[in-house]
Amino acid sequence: MGEDIGTEGRAGGRARRSPGVAGRTAEAVPTDDARGPEPGASPRAEPAAPVPLRGIDAAGGLAALRGLLDRPLTSYYLLLSCAGLLLLIGLTMVFSATSVKDYAEDGNASASVTKQAIFAMIGIGAFWVCQRLPASTYRSLGRPLLFTSIGLLLLLNLLLAYARLTDQDSGRIGPIEARLNWLFVGGIQLQPSELAKFAMVLWGAHLVARKGAALGWWRELATPLFPVVGLLFVLVGYNDTGTMLCLLALVVGLLWAAGVRMRVFGALAAAGLVGIGLLVAVASLGAGSGERGEDNYRFARLAMFFNPPDPETCKLGDCLQFYQGRLAIEHGGWFGVGLGKGSLKWDWLPEAHNDFIFAIIAEELGVIGCVVVLSLFAVIAYTGFRIARRVDDPFRRLAATAVTTWLVSQAVINIGGVVGLLPITGLPLPFISDGGSALVVTLAGIGMLASFARAEPDAARALHARPPARWVRLLWAPLPPLPGRRRRPATPPAGRGSVPRSRERRHDDQAAPRGVRQDRSRKGTASERRR
Repeated sequence: MGEDIGTEGRAGGRARRSPGVAGRTAEAVPTDDARGPEPGASPRAEPAAPVPLRGIDAAGGLAALRGLLDRPLTSYYLLLSCAGLLLLIGLTMVFSATSVKDYAEDGNASASVTKQAIFAMIGIGAFWVCQRLPASTYRSLGRPLLFTSIGLLLLLNLLLAYARLTDQDSGRIGPIEARLNWLFVGGIQLQPSELAKFAMVLWGAHLVARKGAALGWWRELATPLFPVVGLLFVLVGYNDTGTMLCLLALVVGLLWAAGVRMRVFGALAAAGLVGIGLLVAVASLGAGSGERGEDNYRFARLAMFFNPPDPETCKLGDCLQFYQGRLAIEHGGWFGVGLGKGSLKWDWLPEAHNDFIFAIIAEELGVIGCVVVLSLFAVIAYTGFRIARRVDDPFRRLAATAVTTWLVSQAVINIGGVVGLLPITGLPLPFISDGGSALVVTLAGIGMLASFARAEPDAARALHARPPARWVRLLWAPLPPLPGRRRRPATPPAGRGSVPRSRERRHDDQAAPRGVRQDRSRKGTASERRR
């Protein structure tokens, strides 16, 4: 009896709480304890109240992450942070991969990294300029950049053909010298194929955005997109198959964003396979790094990928680079041997500072360092496609997709060749490999993406709601245009023929004097009213 009274007292106490307490707790619901135990049932202990968890659980963490990603300028800050970290990692690894060799040759361990740092500063300037430009400027720059890159590629190939005919290592006309994939104008080194990527992004995005729904017709794709793309593939792929594959991925991403039908991609795939086969065959005639009468190095790379030989039989011959790259990855393990402590860069691994710099990262920083680099490229891919999804301008959407596809496909081709998942193509790793032209053009593409990120509707409204100081806008980037306030050309009025005779100004004596209201009553016949 006493137990029943105690139970009812506790239930009544919960039901008679003050409104202030009820606001912080759940509403009292009748329970078995409130009704009391059944007759003959043994008393049971009251269950303990659940203790609230302190901190953030998994659902709260996902909600917080979703809230951060929903902020207006998230794309812009993600892009800047990932590109800056990759650039910093690249300068560090270039110094680590070249310091020993530079010191042994010239006595200056920082020669290569100083040169790369100069190109990085030029690339940061290109980034600053590109993030300040509006979309209309990019549209107008596409055709001049395309013609310039085609002209430089033609000059490069003509000089290389002249060098082949005259049995020289490089072609030279006055101050211009051509060597494999590079043009040397005085003391300036250029790689025209890198400029061709950026030009293809701008010109292709403008062309596809202008054609719009007409891309469903083959005639619209055949003029002039496919001829120009085919010409670029021939000019670039004759010396550099890897860059040609990167251009192919760029064009596929551009057409995919435009919503082209799947049979177009099937035709592109068939044409691409035929073109790659021809480029592999012409390596026996001296294309790229090949020599007439020597083994076809492109075919040897493909054969080594599809049928890997025993490393013990070819580690000092054809598969030296492949074998040493695998050895560097194995030597690094999970945590690496330490930054700067790798040994494969001591002239054992060919192109350790450029094509195979990812192997140096794996040796010195281990699997953890490789995961960090891959994660940064994954975030850049996510950010680029996020920008393409959020902007409302068709040109910005297509250009953002093309730039993102270009950077991600180049990173995949390079890393896949190093770890053995793809054939070796000799393509540099964006942001990280040693190379001035590639770094400047890559940072220019990131600057264009940053301009598009600031032009997202939510980002533009946020920037206009709380605009930064004037000196910040002058030194960094101007305010983007607000969505929905773009000036559109006025539609011309429909043709209505000649002006009706009744609306002509009458200059005779029948014209009524100004200020006098005419009688508009319908008097007389119809012919008289028309007069």
